[in-house]
Amino acid sequence: MLARQGERTDTPIFQRIKEYILNEIHLGHWREGDVIPTEYALSKQFEVSRMTVNRALRELTSEQILNRVQGSGTYVAQQKYQAALLQVKNIADEIRGRGHIHSSKLYCLERSKASESLANQFELRHGHPLFHSVIVHFENDTPIQVEDRWVNPDLAPDYMGLDFSTTTPNEYLMTAAPLQGADYRIEACIAPKDIAEMLAIKPKDPCLVLKRKTVSVGGVASVAIMWHPGHRYQFAGSFS
Repeated sequence: MLARQGERTDTPIFQRIKEYILNEIHLGHWREGDVIPTEYALSKQFEVSRMTVNRALRELTSEQILNRVQGSGTYVAQQKYQAALLQVKNIADEIRGRGHIHSSKLYCLERSKASESLANQFELRHGHPLFHSVIVHFENDTPIQVEDRWVNPDLAPDYMGLDFSTTTPNEYLMTAAPLQGADYRIEACIAPKDIAEMLAIKPKDPCLVLKRKTVSVGGVASVAIMWHPGHRYQFAGSFS
């Protein structure tokens, strides 16, 4: 299948097949339990070998997007997005849920180019354009989070025009780049001077630091580092 106008031709064909399938699911054309086209049909559509299609389907099956039934076909699996979505919470909603007032202060909003490290995290080329923001979130006028976030403009093109006094990055990204998955880790770190100043704590005070990468249809949507004063914040959750 020839590349459409504006389509990235440097993307491996198996990845383009994966993106096509994910997009069809995201748009609701294929729903949970629906059978998708066969390997033969997809190989004809994309003008590639069945081996290439098989790789795309195998990867989507391992990611629990598809369910392959021997002798029957390949089906859209029961999606697990909801569980992941519950873990990526909007801090404004958390604060309001406690009956408190959320506010924020924008410290930085800029267009930049991906360093080698960021390019690797976003799976983009070195120097690819990125959006960068630094926002401090307050609970009843007390700073509880510094959100240092990098955003992929291909998936969130309107990010630079947001009014961050009324909308959080999370609120916008959940609409612009619906969550497919997330990788994260939590560390205890000493606050550097600039973070300490924004959080109104002493330099070298301990912080809880959440590092998170969110994935949407088509790629990595954002990479964020969120700093929380250790004596004011805790992570909690439940499942059943």
